[in-house]
Amino acid sequence: MSDFDLTGQTALVTGSGRGIGKGCALELARAGADVIINDLPGSPDLEATAAEIRAIGRQCYIVAEDAFSQEGVQRIFDSAIEQAGDLDILVSNPAYTRRAEFLELDPEDWEKTLQGTLSAGFRISQLVARHLVQRGRGGSMIFISSVQAVMPIGLSVAYNAAKAGTDHMMKTIAMELAGHRINVNSIQPGWIDTPKERETWTEEAIVEQGQLLPWGRLGTPADIGKAAVFLASDAADYITCVTLPVDGGFRHRDCGVSRVEQMMQE
Repeated sequence: MSDFDLTGQTALVTGSGRGIGKGCALELARAGADVIINDLPGSPDLEATAAEIRAIGRQCYIVAEDAFSQEGVQRIFDSAIEQAGDLDILVSNPAYTRRAEFLELDPEDWEKTLQGTLSAGFRISQLVARHLVQRGRGGSMIFISSVQAVMPIGLSVAYNAAKAGTDHMMKTIAMELAGHRINVNSIQPGWIDTPKERETWTEEAIVEQGQLLPWGRLGTPADIGKAAVFLASDAADYITCVTLPVDGGFRHRDCGVSRVEQMMQE
């Protein structure tokens, strides 16, 4: 059996109707895990995502609940346990953001971003961690962070702060749970080609901007999902308290030879 085989394990992926969360759910299923997917009530994406997972040959359970409130998170966890019976893996992927200049940012959007990104991640991870500790067989928790946790990208002060907080929270949780053999890590996606990005950028812009990155393209949800499989697998047994950038070199895009030569000419 491969160290990357997740057969017999069950994963909960929040915010997994589409985008990065869906990419994680699909890749975990391809690695052998049964998957509980979650998105907001009324999401048009959950059933289609569930059908894709079941077509892979894995069990898929749907939990349509709001991860932004304590009550909603409790319902997500309770429904996950009721339907699947157990949990081995958590991919915490709640997020909310509104791009705006710092001077113009509505304080309500600041609060909603921290609640929907940082606080939501705390709430679901605490419930899952209690379950994993009680059953006594270890497990894996993965937070979806962002390169914006370390890059002060403009128009994103609340999101940047929330993701930086997520990474530091992850490290504290990892140290507290190490004695229970629960691996806790985070993934920092770079610029990922998701449906939300396509609400902002045209196909032409996505291709053009992707070609400017060191890897020559934007990332895909599957790229993030494969990293989640690694961190949830036995291959990462000795890895905890780590932030893993999956960005195709996005953070260092101005360091390549061609870009340096261009700047020298300018």
